[in-house]
Amino acid sequence: MNTFKLLCLVGLLAVTAQANQNHQHQSQKLKPSQWFSAKKLAECPSVDDLSVESLENMSLEEGAEALRTIYHVSHINYDMKPSYTPNPSSIQVTLFKSNGEQETTTLDKMASTAKKWSHFGKQEITIYITGIPAQTETVHKANKELVEAYVERYRHRASKTEEQNPNTGNLVIIDLGDQLSNSKRFAMLDVEETGEKIAECIADLIEKCQVPSNVVHIVAHSVAAHVAGAAGEAFERNTGEQFSRITALDPSKIYAEDSQCLTGLARGDAEFVDAIHTSAWSMGTTRRVGDVDFFPNGPCRGVPGTTNVIEATMRAVHLYAESVRPGHEHNFPAVEDRSVESYKNYGCGKRVHMGLAVDKKAKGDFILQVNEQRPFGQRAPAKHNKECHSTHRHSSNWSSNKN
Repeated sequence: MNTFKLLCLVGLLAVTAQANQNHQHQSQKLKPSQWFSAKKLAECPSVDDLSVESLENMSLEEGAEALRTIYHVSHINYDMKPSYTPNPSSIQVTLFKSNGEQETTTLDKMASTAKKWSHFGKQEITIYITGIPAQTETVHKANKELVEAYVERYRHRASKTEEQNPNTGNLVIIDLGDQLSNSKRFAMLDVEETGEKIAECIADLIEKCQVPSNVVHIVAHSVAAHVAGAAGEAFERNTGEQFSRITALDPSKIYAEDSQCLTGLARGDAEFVDAIHTSAWSMGTTRRVGDVDFFPNGPCRGVPGTTNVIEATMRAVHLYAESVRPGHEHNFPAVEDRSVESYKNYGCGKRVHMGLAVDKKAKGDFILQVNEQRPFGQRAPAKHNKECHSTHRHSSNWSSNKN
C-alpha cells in the first residue's frame, strides 16, 4: 500500500472513531431529571429569579439548597457557558489615601488617576474587588467596614512612624460587584476574560506609578476571588512577576465554566494565596483554592449568627476587616485539623492566625471557632489535649457533594 492510501485509511479510521465517540458521548448525556426529582426541579428557582434581596428573604437552609441545585444543574454536561464580561470603562474604582481622602474613577482610568497622587503605592497597595452588588444594607455595611478598617490601619501606622511619612498605604476598591446586578450576570461571568482585563489595568497602574508588584495585595470577595486568580495568572504570564498576595473572602462556586479548562483561583496565582470560607455549603465552595484555606466553624452553610446566605458570605468580609484593625490582627488563631469534632476534642495542629497577619509559610486547611457577634474573634484556639494523635494533624477532603 502506498503512502497516500495509508494516510487516507488512517484518516478514515480517525473520523469513524470520532463519530462513534461523539455518538457515545451524546447517548451518555444526563438530563436534569436524572440528577434531581421532578418535584425538586419544580421547586428550584431559576437563575433569573434569584437576587440579593430574594436570597436574603430565604432562610439559610432554603437559600443553600436553591444554590446547590442550580449549581449542579449548571454542571450537567457543562451547558452553562461564560458569556458576560463587563467593560473596564463601566467598572467604578475608588482610590483612598492614608488619611481617608478618596477619589472615584473607572477601571480604565485607574492608573492615570493614581499617577496624579504623589507617593502613591510607596509602601503597600491593597486592592479590594467586590463580588456582590451592594443592593442591600448587609452588603453595603460589610464593604464599608473593610474600607474603614484599612483607613484606621494606615492612620495608626502613620502615627507610629517617627518620620513624616505622607503615605503609609493605599486602598483601591474595584467595584466589580456593582456590574453583577442580577444573578444571571453573576452566574454567567467570564472569570478568565474579566481577570485578564483587570490584570492589564493593574499592570498599567504599576508601570505609571512606578511601584513594585510585590507591594500589591489583592483582596477579593465571592466570584471576584476567582477573577483575582485569573488576574494573577494573566499578570504573571504578561510580566513575569507575581502579586504579593491574594486573599479570597468566601470564594464562590463557579457556575459557568468549560469542562476542559481549569477556571478560578488556585495556589500559585500570587506569591501567597489564602482564603476564608464562611458559607462553603451555600454561596461559597468547599474547593481548596489557596496555600491556606480557613474554615471558621468548619465547612458549613453559614457561620454562627448568620440567618441567610448573603449574611453568611458577607461575614467573611467582616472577619477579615476585624483582623485589619490595629490590635486585632491576632483575633483569629486557627488550628490545622481534619474536622470540627477533632478540632474541639484535640485542637493540636499547627496554629496560624486567620486574616491579615497570616503566616505566609503556612500550608493546608485550618479550622477555628468564631463568635456570633462582634468581636467575632475568640483570640484563643481549642485547648490542647494530651491525647493528641498525629492523625488529627492532617486535613481530609471535605464532602464534595455539598460543593
